[in-house]
Amino acid sequence: MQNKIRVGIAGAAGYTGGELIRLLIHHPNVAIQFAHSNSNAGKPVHEIHRDLVGETELVFASEMDLESADVLFLCVGHGEARKLLSILNIPEQVKIVDLSQDFRLAEQAVSGDRNFIYGLPELNKAAIAQATSVANPGCFATAIQLALLPLANAGLLQSVHVTGITGATGAGQRLQESLHFPWRANNISAYKTLQHQHLNEIKQSLTQLQPGPHTLHFVPWRGDFARGIFVSCVMPFAGGLEAAEVLYQQYYENQAFTHVVDSPLDLKQVVNTNKCLIQLEYADGQLVIHAAIDNLLKGASGQAVQNMNLMFGLDEKAGLSLKAINF
Repeated sequence: MQNKIRVGIAGAAGYTGGELIRLLIHHPNVAIQFAHSNSNAGKPVHEIHRDLVGETELVFASEMDLESADVLFLCVGHGEARKLLSILNIPEQVKIVDLSQDFRLAEQAVSGDRNFIYGLPELNKAAIAQATSVANPGCFATAIQLALLPLANAGLLQSVHVTGITGATGAGQRLQESLHFPWRANNISAYKTLQHQHLNEIKQSLTQLQPGPHTLHFVPWRGDFARGIFVSCVMPFAGGLEAAEVLYQQYYENQAFTHVVDSPLDLKQVVNTNKCLIQLEYADGQLVIHAAIDNLLKGASGQAVQNMNLMFGLDEKAGLSLKAINF
């Protein structure tokens, strides 16, 4: 590919914006045209994202030069992406990857002439490759869907009980009591029990493969660590462990970032990567599916780059060969 993809980033000062910049400045097929931030315009990017000192001299832009971009990443808050699209005159040829929840559900996926495709590559890869606008999945939604898609594909989903724990970066940079260090350290807590906002997009994807009946009961926890998500799904399953392993290995055999492992899973295996690792266990007629991802990468910015790669016909793994921080 001779010409590099010209990238614009809206909301570039937050966690997901920073991770996008970190990935894209080393992407072999990308040139960042602008990283927009209203509150930090004119400041060097490395003043806000201090891990990028010595990596880039990029400065936060006050304006978005949309004519200069081939793709626009929206890293703004939930509800803000739809507002931006209503006021920005985004050229038709500029592709969009939105990291908010604004366009993930089918009934909300249209904005003007744009129809957003749900951007879970392990489910919608062919559609993403043809898309001009993609709604990037949520972080908990990504982990839970990847844990359950093979069962839905086989029509075997029943009533599933899920517990999952997430790091503090999942709540974003806005100051709040649950992110205060003395509260978060050496502590866990449940929140949004059975009512998490990602449930609708999870059910939408599972229904795409298996209309029903199946129900999902999800209890999310806040963890006392910075990044990562670990979920455990429990469901009745008559086939035993070997049959489940065959289902999972067959479903994911051609997927670049989702892998089924035999040994006990831990969170550090995926932190700083775009991988989802899955481990299966079986006892008393119950199948247990553990899945782990980095919430800021496979759960957000890494998956957004993966989607961009697919949209532009690149190697799916371009710019995403990342080593886990395992020790």
